Amino acid sequence: MNQDVHQIKILAIFHFVVAGVAGLFACFPIFHLLMGISMLTGGFFPPDAPSDMPFPFSLFGLMFTLIPAAMIFFGWAFAISLAISGYFLIKKQHYLFCMVMAGVSCVFTPFGTVLGVFTIIVLMRPSVKELFNSGIPTAQS
Repeated sequence: MNQDVHQIKILAIFHFVVAGVAGLFACFPIFHLLMGISMLTGGFFPPDAPSDMPFPFSLFGLMFTLIPAAMIFFGWAFAISLAISGYFLIKKQHYLFCMVMAGVSCVFTPFGTVLGVFTIIVLMRPSVKELFNSGIPTAQS
């Protein structure tokens, strides 16, 4: 049981690390988002240009705004969910959430895949399931 608790703590630490890396990677499309906002607001045109934009330019501005915004949102949501999963691992609560996040993290290659596989392996052990089901925090929590 002591080995299970130690491995859960290590997995929780790596959940926080991978969540930080995922949150950082989710910030990369911010440049494209700012460029799309600039296209929509007319920042690419000289000040004396007519106020109406050509349609294709406004369509590209919309694409350069919506797609990066969605990528940033889902990336940050994934990072926050992964950090919450690490917290739940430390507390040994919400077994199903931790298992689902382990599966979802496999999409974030290569770090998330390794983390997800090892988390699934550890969480599938009957002794770890008992730790989660007992609800009693161990002395090392």
